[in-house]
Amino acid sequence: MPSLKDLVDLVHGWYPPATADSWDAVGLVYGDPEQPVKKVLLAVDPTPDVAAEAADWKADLLLVHHPLFLKGVHGVAATTPKGRTLHTLAKADCALLTAHTNADQAVGGVSEAFAVALGLKDLIPIVPAPTGPTGPLDKLTVFVPADAAAPVRAAVAEAGAGQIGDYDFASFTSAPGEGRFRPLDGASPMIGTVGELETVDEVRVEVVLPRGRRAAVVRAMLVAHPYEEPAYDVVELADPQLAEVGTGRIGTVEPTTLAGFAEVVAAALPPTQHGVRVAGDPDRPVRRVAVCGGAGDFLLDRLAGSDADVYVTSDLRHHPAAEFLEKDGPALVDVAHWAAEWTWLPVVDQLLRAALGDTVETRVSAISTDPWTMRL
Repeated sequence: MPSLKDLVDLVHGWYPPATADSWDAVGLVYGDPEQPVKKVLLAVDPTPDVAAEAADWKADLLLVHHPLFLKGVHGVAATTPKGRTLHTLAKADCALLTAHTNADQAVGGVSEAFAVALGLKDLIPIVPAPTGPTGPLDKLTVFVPADAAAPVRAAVAEAGAGQIGDYDFASFTSAPGEGRFRPLDGASPMIGTVGELETVDEVRVEVVLPRGRRAAVVRAMLVAHPYEEPAYDVVELADPQLAEVGTGRIGTVEPTTLAGFAEVVAAALPPTQHGVRVAGDPDRPVRRVAVCGGAGDFLLDRLAGSDADVYVTSDLRHHPAAEFLEKDGPALVDVAHWAAEWTWLPVVDQLLRAALGDTVETRVSAISTDPWTMRL
């Protein structure tokens, strides 16, 4: 039987906490990592009703999307809704684990699950995450005598340059060229004489490096280089935006109209009083669709000039939506926040079943935690 730690490691492997936004609160909220887990309940929100469902079902873990404590608290008394939620889970010995913004951007995460539920194919992020685990990259180019190239390459590699994926000590050395210089008064040249023009056979060495290691790598190069004043440059590399992870998703659907696509959206999502709101010409052709699980108005400016025919998200406000439509960009489809993010739960359910087999029983909560309960 797996332990809670095993479950946490699995979830964090799929949705690394380090990828969560800085303001977010993700990870294990409550529970003993060594406790065994037989049952896992999945839900969007850790509400008192959901906690009661977990307790009644005798779940050992409640895995949710939205954090219970997103802001600091000074107490968790059962006199508050959040306190009641935690007390209910604690009395039932049920742990609580949150995957929020770390699950939003991931492959198999919230926005991707939402897109797949709506039938989108050929998915790419609307805003790709920075490529690679090291973040932004630089490229260092340095010119060095051929017989001194090896120690310079080794020095910058030891300082953190030249790592590409599962390879390290990666570099490129070009064919020899000629370096020219004239030492001036006060110089102490390793090669050449003060006041005389010198020509030296040199090679060009290039390495990539994490931007955060720039100073350390350059210092290491300067120490290893035989010249008093080496010739080098550091260039910031543009992100190629090829990452499969990132914010939102954009893809294609079979050709349809805005009205026809809205019907697909309504059929794909669990029912809510909010329903599906549409802004745009119902007869507008739809082929390319952008989606973002949860509140997605922060992407409106980026999508205004895109090739998307429609943007599907939640919590759109009057003025931002109206101004967006005035720019003649994509149509808008606004759905319930809970319903859009609920599409992620069956994906996690299947991941857990595939990883753990019959050792753990999983269940997607049937409780709608959408706050709107009536529409007149």
